[in-house]
Amino acid sequence: MEVVPAWAPAVGFTLLPHAGGLLGSKITKKEIPVWYQSLQKPSWCPPNWVFAPVWGTLYTSMGYGSYLVWKELGGFNEKSLVPLGLYAGQLALNWAWTPVFFGAHKMGWGLVTLLITTGTATATTASWYNIKKTAAYLMVPYLAWLTMASALNYRIWNDNRNKK
Repeated sequence: MEVVPAWAPAVGFTLLPHAGGLLGSKITKKEIPVWYQSLQKPSWCPPNWVFAPVWGTLYTSMGYGSYLVWKELGGFNEKSLVPLGLYAGQLALNWAWTPVFFGAHKMGWGLVTLLITTGTATATTASWYNIKKTAAYLMVPYLAWLTMASALNYRIWNDNRNKK
């Protein structure tokens, strides 16, 4: 008798990134109307409503990619330690950005967190490429968004450094 249905790992891996996103959204929702709204932002800053669907799509994509790597390598084992460890590290950094930027109002440290996240996500993508190309390709939109988010975080930090 099968204890875990065959589809359960795919669903679990795909939904896992959303856990941190949901927790972070509680902080963000509280800070957008007052603190974030008061900040000077560049003209190319996406409207607030764009962030939730974009992050939802990116989290789903990277989560499914992690499942493909896990499945290709036969689960959690010595071969999967580095590629899934890098993934877990970048995901933890991703989740940490919201409390740093929105919760603590530390825009500079938010940028540092984003840059380290981007580096770790790039390493994750590179490590996945020789394991499962589809998984690596699923990370490309995330890397593009992290690049834009880093530029946006930099501009917000730079343009509001003297603001109390």
